[in-house]
Amino acid sequence: MTSNVATDDLPKSQSHEDTKTEAPVAAGYVTDGFPGPGLRKTQRLITAHNAEGKGYFETTDAGDHHRVMGEQQAVANILYSTRDNPVELNGEVDIKFAKENEPGLHITNGTVVRMIDFGPGLESPMHRAMSIDYGIVLEGEFELTLDSGESRVMKRGDVSVQRATAHKWKNITGGGTEPGRMLYVLLDCKPVLVNGEKIEGFLGDLEKEYEGRSA
Repeated sequence: MTSNVATDDLPKSQSHEDTKTEAPVAAGYVTDGFPGPGLRKTQRLITAHNAEGKGYFETTDAGDHHRVMGEQQAVANILYSTRDNPVELNGEVDIKFAKENEPGLHITNGTVVRMIDFGPGLESPMHRAMSIDYGIVLEGEFELTLDSGESRVMKRGDVSVQRATAHKWKNITGGGTEPGRMLYVLLDCKPVLVNGEKIEGFLGDLEKEYEGRSA
């Protein structure tokens, strides 16, 4: 049916341009898994001991578990994970666990090393991991915002120590026009109390990215 009302006569909220559904930021950025376009392929080296007790490189690859996130907006690479801490290294049981298991956000009593390539301008949902997380900027520039509204800009080589605080990340590399890369090391923590009340973790819209795996 043809409308006789000119677009210019429509209220701003009803104009054709404003009623279009905008694509999510960085949608379609990841086109071929890891690494994200514009970022180098990372080399992961795992060492072990030979029969003489000498070290050797048991594995040289780019990680076992790569997962595209959102609407192809980011890609996660699990570089390693363990089910315990301190870690049992005998019999190479840790290597077997890491190869066979893709973790959730973190592992109870364990550890996770996760690299994420962010598309240009991508911002994560606010979330809280019940763990202590070391976040290192490998490539680019990121804005880290806490649920209090406080924020800081982190550049390559900067490190954050998240002590079970709610937060979100935004890739602001090149003014939001270029990809960026973060490395996260997550270790489980004991229950956290604030004013005597136990706080809980939450993932928000990230929940679907870890569905079916441990929190």
